[in-house]
This record gives sequence, C-alpha cells and structure tokens, in this order.
Amino acid sequence: MSPRIGVVTFPGSLDDVDAMRAVRLAGATPVPLWHDDGALRGVNAVILPGGFSYGDYLRCGAIARFSAVMETIVDAARGGLPVLGICNGFQILCESHLLPGALTRNQQLHFRNRDQGLEIANAETAWTSAFNSGDRIVVPVKNGEGCFVADQKTLDELESENRIVARYVDGNPNGSQRDIAGITNAAGNVVGMMPHPEHAVEQLTGPSVDGLGIFTSVLTYLGATTA
Repeated sequence: MSPRIGVVTFPGSLDDVDAMRAVRLAGATPVPLWHDDGALRGVNAVILPGGFSYGDYLRCGAIARFSAVMETIVDAARGGLPVLGICNGFQILCESHLLPGALTRNQQLHFRNRDQGLEIANAETAWTSAFNSGDRIVVPVKNGEGCFVADQKTLDELESENRIVARYVDGNPNGSQRDIAGITNAAGNVVGMMPHPEHAVEQLTGPSVDGLGIFTSVLTYLGATTA
C-alpha cells in the first residue's frame, strides 16, 4: 500500500488540489484533511498548501494556527510526523512555532510571480533527500508576504545547524534575509518553503519537473523509517 499523504484545506486555501496531484504523481495516496477536523485519518505525512488561509487576516497564517487540525498536526510533528508547508503553509508553520522566524511583506512591496532558481542547501531532510546539496532547481514563486526574517542569533543558528533547506539564486524575489527560501526544524521532519514545488511536477504546466523531488523524498524517508 502506498503511503498516505494528507493535504489540509483551510478557508482560502488555493493550491490544495495541486498539492494532491503532486502527491499522486510521486506515487503516494493523497488524503484530503479539513481545517475544522482534528482527525489525521491515518496519514503518514502532511502538507500545508499555499493560498490565503482565513483571508490572511491579522497576519498570514495567524488564524490558521488555531484551527483544530493544526492542534493535532503540531503534536504529531513534534513526535516526528513529516510536515511540509508551502508558501502560506510555511507562514502557518512559523505562526505555530514549529519553525522559527516569520514571513513579512516583500521588501519591494510588490507581489512576485515568476519562475525562480533555487539552490538546495540541505539534502538531508525528510523532504529533500532526492537532491544533492548544491543542486540547482527551478520552481515557481508567487507571494506578497514571503520575506523571511529572524533575529541575527536565529539566523546564525540556522546556518550553523545546517537548517537552511534552500536559498534563492539568480535574484532574491522578496528580500528574504540571507536569501533564505526554506528552512527545517532541528529533527529534519518539518520543512517550510515559500516557492511552489507542486507547480513544477509536469512538463506541460510547469517550468520544470524539479519540484517532484520534494514529494518523492518523503516517500523515501517513510520507507526508511518504517522498514
């Protein structure tokens, strides 16, 4: 039986269907999860997709962190459940304190939507093992509040503990500190990233198929952890 990957839909989620399609293309079974239901339905991993959860009121992700499903996910993630947050999902992970730092308004004050070069900086997480550190990939980025910020101590810790997962190359689209596009927790099971790998899984619709490796990585991880 293929691994079951849950994809959460919040009010205002935009990319949940795309994330489920990417999961299916990677060879897993996508399982829809609902924001107001804390049941995880036996999933082996969870994806928080992009969009505008709860209309992005207060701050992006600030209301979603209090949803019933996030209460369950936070506990499960601390117990080792692989969790990937994409764009708004990354914002929710920071608001939930599963990841440090915050995502703020882009420095240029413009919404950025373009194909973006990334360098994989850490290929040892549950979501990046299909790559080698230093690999360069191209996936879409689309955000208005994607500028990653943290205090200098936190940034230094992320650097020294190899917790920066991906950096922007060929231009920083939002002014993120130290060109950070994605980070992980210390255990490597929780990853947040602003770019959208789920939009780079098919030649017909994406700039590449580079994003598929994010989703196949977790299948490898689950196979290793359950063997």
